[in-house]
Amino acid sequence: MSTAILTGQPVPGSSIEGDLRELGFDVRLAADAADAERSLAQVPSGERVAVVDARFVGHLHTLRLGLTDPRFPLAAVPGAVTAKPDGRQALTRAMARQMSASGAGAAATLVDSLADRIVTALDADGTEVHRPELGSLVAAVPADPQARNEARQAVAAVDDEAIRLKSAVKARDGFFTTFCISPYSRYLARWCARRGLTPNQVTTASLLTALIAAACAATGTRGGYVAAGLLLLFSFVLDCTDGQLARYSLQYSTLGAWLDATFDRAKEYAYYAGLALGAARGGDDVWALALGAMVLQTCRHVVDFSFNEAHVVGTDATANTSPTAALSGKLDSVGWTVWVRRMIVLPIGERWAMIAVLTAVTTPRITLIVLLVGCAFAATYTTAGRVLRSLTRRARRTDRAATALADLADSGPVAEALTRVTRGLPGGTAPVVALIGGAAVTATAALTGFGGPWTLVAAAGYAVTSAAAVARPLKGALDWLVPPFFRAAEYGTVLLLAAKADVNGALPAAFGLVAAVAYHHYDTVYRIRGGAGAPPNWLRRAVGGHEGRTLLVALLAALLTAAQFTVALTVVAVAVALLVLFESIRYWVSAHRAGSPAVHDEGETA
Repeated sequence: MSTAILTGQPVPGSSIEGDLRELGFDVRLAADAADAERSLAQVPSGERVAVVDARFVGHLHTLRLGLTDPRFPLAAVPGAVTAKPDGRQALTRAMARQMSASGAGAAATLVDSLADRIVTALDADGTEVHRPELGSLVAAVPADPQARNEARQAVAAVDDEAIRLKSAVKARDGFFTTFCISPYSRYLARWCARRGLTPNQVTTASLLTALIAAACAATGTRGGYVAAGLLLLFSFVLDCTDGQLARYSLQYSTLGAWLDATFDRAKEYAYYAGLALGAARGGDDVWALALGAMVLQTCRHVVDFSFNEAHVVGTDATANTSPTAALSGKLDSVGWTVWVRRMIVLPIGERWAMIAVLTAVTTPRITLIVLLVGCAFAATYTTAGRVLRSLTRRARRTDRAATALADLADSGPVAEALTRVTRGLPGGTAPVVALIGGAAVTATAALTGFGGPWTLVAAAGYAVTSAAAVARPLKGALDWLVPPFFRAAEYGTVLLLAAKADVNGALPAAFGLVAAVAYHHYDTVYRIRGGAGAPPNWLRRAVGGHEGRTLLVALLAALLTAAQFTVALTVVAVAVALLVLFESIRYWVSAHRAGSPAVHDEGETA
């Protein structure tokens, strides 16, 4: 429920009351500021409330942006201010302050905009008030008929629906998305909005479409591959549409951001599995390639997340003044280089288009090999650039960055126990030690036969180096590399041991285990982004942490036959999946019901 308190007498010909009702507000008229204060007190505390000047002239979309965005406790445009339930106390206090400052006589005569005076009082209190960027949209409180006429002419001269459609498209996107999808998907988003569909429903439709695409790929027929490619592209159209619908109708939510982010990963990785199943029907085993593609893509994302936490969110620097950043800025000033640089990192639009086309016209093996080569090049390019930025940027990493990186590291009980007896490393050496330990265990798994003890020994050494790497807060310039090194070591070890087992079912079981663990790591990222921190300690300990899982898989490989190892991997995968899914769904649904602050995830470019 939402209530708008319309202060003063509406001007003849004004549409403000109708506009507010169209936006879902119950409108109450207040003759003066004192009446408005009484009306505000009568509105239930669980409702959104707005104070709007009856003389307001502006576009309907201006009011929509200023009064209905669920992400901000307090928001305002000229002549209107709104508060969600968590901002009501500040709004009430500001109104009381301006009433006492004005005096009873001044409060009784509405000589200027009450809404604007409230915003001034909020600013004086140091309260943050969101003010949306209006651009050419109009919002004004004219003081006389001439000014009102001029404001109305300005409103008539601007098509706010065209602006609304344009703003529904993400400002920064890849070439394929910008020029091949968004020109028409925005109209699909408007069609969905006019029929009452929600972004979450479109997100779910995109997931179902991608799963059907994966099932078509799993048929192993040329017709199935063609259908899979077309459906994957349509799933991506819907994936763009859900975000555009959220921006178009301002339907942002915590649950929606989580669904959009996690479903993207589920769609892509399910499609990899579909390609592997389809290839198997034709006698070609590409499960190692499918699993390798998932490992590489997940590690790319962890690099993105870790770097962002260390150098964008968790630093005291106000700007990146490194020479690398300056060069990047110069390149961005040349139009064509912007698109080239966005394309070579193989963002989701370009990547899915490539996968869809290759699926339709080639084989799963070729599709996955090209995908691996492209993603490897993109990962090398982006990681190298970020390493250079980190080394040349002068900034102090905050405690928030160290906490986030520790959460992303996902250390388990073994590392916790070893940390108590492991001395902290000298500053800047944590990523080196993490890399050495991870490289040792993966190299041992690759170079020794299945069933030998050496991988288990290397896994034990990996646990020690992992504990040493996180023994001190991760505040070094390159410490953001520690979580990606951990992901690569764990996932790579599982892949290599399953490949060495060389029995039917081992690699699919490893695919399931890595998918379950990757989901846990993505869930951790989105909780951190939402300000909730890492999942609870009981979950991290129950699923073993990265070093505990690596030790467990190495132990199973040392003690069991290849067939038994496959069964054990399957059991571990199911157990981890059930635990992380239960806790993840429980948390996000409860957070949504509890009214957690609405957010909107713009999506990963990679």
